[in-house]
Amino acid sequence: MRGKLLPLAGLYLVQGLPYGLQSGLLPLLLRARGFSLTRVGLAKALYAPWLLKLAWAPLVDARGSTRVWLTCSTAGLGLVCGLLAGLPPPGAGQAGVPAAVAGLLLLLNLGAAVQDVALDALAVQLLEPAELGPGNTVQVVAYKLGAALAGGALLALLPTLSWTRLFLLLAASYWLAAALAWAAPALRRLPRPPPSEQRPHTVHFLRAVLAVPGTLWTAGFVLTYKLGEQGASSLFPLLLLDRGVSAPELGLWNGVGAMVCSIVGSSLGGTLLAKHWELLPLLKLVLRLRLGGLACQTALLFHLDALGASLGPGTILRGEGLVLGREEERGQEPGALLTSAFPGAALLSLCLQHFLGGLVTTATFTGMMRCSQLAPRALQATHYSLLATLELLGKLLLGALAGALADGLGPHPCFSLLLVLSALPLVYLGLAPSTLL
Repeated sequence: MRGKLLPLAGLYLVQGLPYGLQSGLLPLLLRARGFSLTRVGLAKALYAPWLLKLAWAPLVDARGSTRVWLTCSTAGLGLVCGLLAGLPPPGAGQAGVPAAVAGLLLLLNLGAAVQDVALDALAVQLLEPAELGPGNTVQVVAYKLGAALAGGALLALLPTLSWTRLFLLLAASYWLAAALAWAAPALRRLPRPPPSEQRPHTVHFLRAVLAVPGTLWTAGFVLTYKLGEQGASSLFPLLLLDRGVSAPELGLWNGVGAMVCSIVGSSLGGTLLAKHWELLPLLKLVLRLRLGGLACQTALLFHLDALGASLGPGTILRGEGLVLGREEERGQEPGALLTSAFPGAALLSLCLQHFLGGLVTTATFTGMMRCSQLAPRALQATHYSLLATLELLGKLLLGALAGALADGLGPHPCFSLLLVLSALPLVYLGLAPSTLL
């Protein structure tokens, strides 16, 4: 199994680089060079190819092997980065990102989206059912590390590397990954689809994908399993900021701390599945714990607002208020101890939610791959791309709407609604088909 997981880890690591580059490095680089917030926000349009993966997923299924697609798309990403290294970086005073740079960044996203389809299809074909837990742990953890590397470490090195050296380094990374995809023994042994297995006619293609056992249930689950969690993880740090916690503290705990906790949760999920935990009981347990964590976050906000208290800068980093004893013995007003303990409790709830989020993500991706393995080989890339696209849309849906809900309803009704939404996946699990159990 190690011979499979090591190349997958390297490939998923470079798959996370474009996301980190354009979600972390590029916005800060543009803002530092004097671009307006509006123009920085318009750069998000470069993500468009990721929402169109289903347009070329059938090509990956029908033309050539997934290994060839993966090698060519990864090498193409290196070529695009090499071309970007030869262009000047966006500068101050420009009306927007230069057309050549924007065009190459769009190509970078297109190549990354094709690579994503090919790599996920390869993982579906490569991993045995008993290897899905560790395999999806590698997928989630390596992708997150790649995004953190491009969005954080490369940003810190940018003054030393310069724009040109930065993209030359990325190009070299992609070419090494392309060589790995082509030469890794485990990937070279991957069998080709039998000649008799033909892709259905275009008119019946979607029907064939949806007819795979468990597809409709899995599609509904991946659309809804992150609703409450995604909204809360978007809102809770902003509400802490409104109540006096400093931005550097939130950046540390909701950035670095969240990444560490999420990776630990993902790793634990893969370990439990590898030790023959059944998928459905594990999901039920984690979703119940996540519901309890969100209930605690909601109670914390209600309590803080009821007392009319605020948090000063540095309270989380110093762990202020984590003291024992009765308020009366310390000369405090009733409720003051709970208020002073809020920073530590808020930190704990953030870490717990990201830990459980990582665990449930690994378990869900395992279920997605298990479902896609039931599809004919000629449909597997498209089938998994459909589920992955719906999973992304589900996460974006309430993450984007959470702020509007909080502004329109207020924080308390909004978090109460998120609590209800977090309970829906637990109800939905009771309808799981036997093919996925």
